Amino acid sequence: MDKKDAQIKILAQAVYEMRLLLSDHLGSTDKEMLCEAVSAHLAYALHNEALAIIEGRPEDFDINKAIESIKKVDERYGEQFGNRFEELVSATKT
Repeated sequence: MDKKDAQIKILAQAVYEMRLLLSDHLGSTDKEMLCEAVSAHLAYALHNEALAIIEGRPEDFDINKAIESIKKVDERYGEQFGNRFEELVSATKT
């Protein structure tokens, strides 16, 4: 495994672990725990893609599907994560 692959796998594992740690906050409407709820939904939106990377199945990481899942978090919580992820993807294509 080269350095770049190791870096990506470490980040994917972190997303997956955060999804597990924050799972109790999925669907929460508690205003005092809003940050945790948003974080839980963002990690959940990406956990299948993270798992694909962890398990060595990068072909199962659908970038468009991931961004659409992130946009659903945006819709639910009034965030702008999807735009930032789209900008990131656009920057890597050039």
